[in-house]
Amino acid sequence: MKSNISILKIKCLNEKGNLITFLNPFSYLLYRKNIKLFLEFDKICIDGIVLVLMLRLIGIRVDRQSFDMTSLAPVVLGDCIKNGKSIYFIGSTESSIHRFIKTLTLKFDKLNILGYRNGYFNSQEDKTKVINNLVNLNPDVIVVGMGTPYQEEFLVNLKNRGWKGQGYTCGGFIHQTAKGINYYPKFYDKYNLRWLYRMIDEPKLIKRYLLYYPLSLSLFIFDVLKYKFKK
Repeated sequence: MKSNISILKIKCLNEKGNLITFLNPFSYLLYRKNIKLFLEFDKICIDGIVLVLMLRLIGIRVDRQSFDMTSLAPVVLGDCIKNGKSIYFIGSTESSIHRFIKTLTLKFDKLNILGYRNGYFNSQEDKTKVINNLVNLNPDVIVVGMGTPYQEEFLVNLKNRGWKGQGYTCGGFIHQTAKGINYYPKFYDKYNLRWLYRMIDEPKLIKRYLLYYPLSLSLFIFDVLKYKFKK
């Protein structure tokens, strides 16, 4: 099998495809452990300015892309409205997904939302039933916010069941947007300090940023050295 970096390079630079997911320094740890899962995706976007800069240093020219209102979400939603595509949202808690839909429809009132539900399942049977229902419903676009690797597994399961639409993972987009259409204040977005704002807004993430991010970046450097050595 190709190296972690080789696969990431191919997936990052791919311009087309139906299944799209996103990596930040934290989810890079999970990417390393679930390579076969991520191979199922047509494109991997890089969400996180530090990872973007590190990839650029080794000659992989990428820009930050995230499924949120500062990046790809308005593009995808706008395309759905323009081209009459239906969309389905799944993720977060029951209360958050309802607030999210209410907030979203105030901004995108012409969006054809085919349905939505929370991202938790009572059992494997419940999960399978939801997947089968979505295949039958057949929305053009599905946005899944369950956290890595659960959201990736869900979209791959949908694809394997025969659904051929366009799928995006979205991480915390649903519960963030439930708080307001523009989650990040302009200052934090302008200076690429979204990570800092998330720590302020969600203190439970401090451990992720202070512990797992350095670990992940260290492993990324290790993978880069292996990649360069093999080349």
